[in-house]
Amino acid sequence: MNDTPSASPAPQAAPGRWRRFACMMYEAILLFGVVFVADYLFDTLTQSRHALMLRHERQAWLFCVIGVYFVLCWRLGGQTLPMKTWHIRLIDADGGRPPVWKAVLRYVLAWPFTLTGLGFVWTFFDRDRQFPHDRIVGTRLVSTR
Repeated sequence: MNDTPSASPAPQAAPGRWRRFACMMYEAILLFGVVFVADYLFDTLTQSRHALMLRHERQAWLFCVIGVYFVLCWRLGGQTLPMKTWHIRLIDADGGRPPVWKAVLRYVLAWPFTLTGLGFVWTFFDRDRQFPHDRIVGTRLVSTR
């Protein structure tokens, strides 16, 4: 029996669409808390009295806070809490965690595809059922079970 690892590991299967969708719904619930705390901190530091005060600055702040959350999770463990729950991991082309620049680029590119719904529709036509931003960046979502 050969105990040495093979040169190229077998490709891991992409998670199913329903599992990804459930993960995205869980992520939205978790992000509600992240946004609430970040927005409270913004209001406290800027002493803004209502949501329309400093609207563009608030949006930029929340975009950055959400980005830090995702990039740190993807970089440190390859998963957010909902991704762990639903057994989904983000990997790079070599099977490891993506570098910071890829995680940042994936986060930025995910916005237009997610907001329009095109990212999810794309998975029906992609040969590996990957999101378009994963194709562009060179990352992929894999099932961990």
